[in-house]
Amino acid sequence: MGEIIVKMGDLAVATGPGHVLASIGLGSCVGVALVSRSRAVAGLAHVMLPEAPTEGSAGPRYADYAVPALVRELAERGAPKDDLDAALVGGAQMFTFDGSTMEIGLRNERAVRAALESEGIPVRAAATAGSTGRTIRVHVATGEVTCKEAGGALQPLLRARTTTTTTQRSTR
Repeated sequence: MGEIIVKMGDLAVATGPGHVLASIGLGSCVGVALVSRSRAVAGLAHVMLPEAPTEGSAGPRYADYAVPALVRELAERGAPKDDLDAALVGGAQMFTFDGSTMEIGLRNERAVRAALESEGIPVRAAATAGSTGRTIRVHVATGEVTCKEAGGALQPLLRARTTTTTTQRSTR
């Protein structure tokens, strides 16, 4: 149990209530968090590029591969895609080459959003664009997704479910 670091170009799924999925230092990369609304199941992909250059080179570093792969793994652990919400972090404009930005962060975000739309999964929260790196954390027990910009404060982005129930007390 504990924190599971999802490195560049990788993905992970967790079902333990004590697990936290994290991707640190997202710049132009996009952290794609998928959380179940009804179960303690969540996944995180650290997408580096919009699409695989060739079919044989596909892997989780590419949005067009990572999103469907993450959806499949979550379904195998009891969270079908109609039970998932997405949160996105990253997609910043970090580099300029010879006056051209190449817009890798924007292209990554667009590709991730297109893949999620194709799967029918709504994006419920996002902290994207800008020029600052960010860290994403996904708390499996609650489905809470948080974001922290470099040098900034921790910000809640999404809370898919709660683990406690509210009881009403009589005031007679």
